[in-house]
Amino acid sequence: MTRTVGQVRPDVEEASHWLAGRVVRTPVLRSPVIDELAGARVLLKAENLQNGGSYKMRGALRAVGRLAMAGHTGVIAQSTGNHAAAVALAARQHGLAATVVLPVDAASTKVDRARAAGARVVFAGTSVEERVAVADGLSDESGHPVVDAYDHPDVIAGQGTASLELIEDAERAGTPLDALVVPVGGGGGVAGACLAAAGSGIEVYGVEPVGCDSLARSLAAGVRVPVAPAPTIADGLRPSCVGELPFAIVRDTLRGVVRVDDDEIAAAFRLILTELKVLAEPSGSAGLAGALRLAPDRDRQRTVGVVLTGGNVEAALVARLMAPRSADLAEEGAAA
Repeated sequence: MTRTVGQVRPDVEEASHWLAGRVVRTPVLRSPVIDELAGARVLLKAENLQNGGSYKMRGALRAVGRLAMAGHTGVIAQSTGNHAAAVALAARQHGLAATVVLPVDAASTKVDRARAAGARVVFAGTSVEERVAVADGLSDESGHPVVDAYDHPDVIAGQGTASLELIEDAERAGTPLDALVVPVGGGGGVAGACLAAAGSGIEVYGVEPVGCDSLARSLAAGVRVPVAPAPTIADGLRPSCVGELPFAIVRDTLRGVVRVDDDEIAAAFRLILTELKVLAEPSGSAGLAGALRLAPDRDRQRTVGVVLTGGNVEAALVARLMAPRSADLAEEGAAA
């Protein structure tokens, strides 16, 4: 049975207490260059440094942990990579068997992470519908529950703990957040952010790649609207439709959705690597790309929090994304 928004809301703080010591309390990073470009104080939560390389570990560990306590002996998950790898790692920690369903074009780094954690990897097409069908079939055969990547209350609560930590750390530093920006795939992370920020006055924004904007279209229509995802370098932000539970949470609480294109995501990726000296995958970099699109406050310097959701990226893609900057530097050197 789907739980209501009211039932899920308190679970973010409960999940935070439960996850303390089980996940990394990742650092909050800042760059004067990024602040200048954004016209705001930008605080970036480095979840690319989380166990498993993404904030998906939070939701997976919370969900799998509760299933283990309930007596389940195995779990099944489907995703483009990060959630599957996180569920595999969480299952190993709790002594459960794990089967993960990935697209045939999944990034090898994410496939390798899932296998290294001991999961059985099954490939199924390129669409979320194909993966869901296979995962459901495997669940029927084995009796093991599916840990959904975003339409699951424990996953949403777990993901929300990253935003909660960012809000807490900003408050302690004397720079409380005015806005919070989170990339959107199926919506679990941004739903968790809305729950974490409830009652604080913090404006929460989602960020979607152009052409992969199910949430933006759904908010405009008032009902969930599926899309045929367009090609994008942000492979983790390509679900065909925002989740039912995430949409129920964000429809009345989200301040807005920012659409960004691949050039903006690539530019944000390069900023993170060169200015912060950390590696974030394009899906994680999309949050900064969105933050750079927000209009600055002319009367005062706002503080904007960004969740860098993951850092699992292929070396070849890193080289390709950095190539334009290398070419620019070469041209500058030749001109000098």
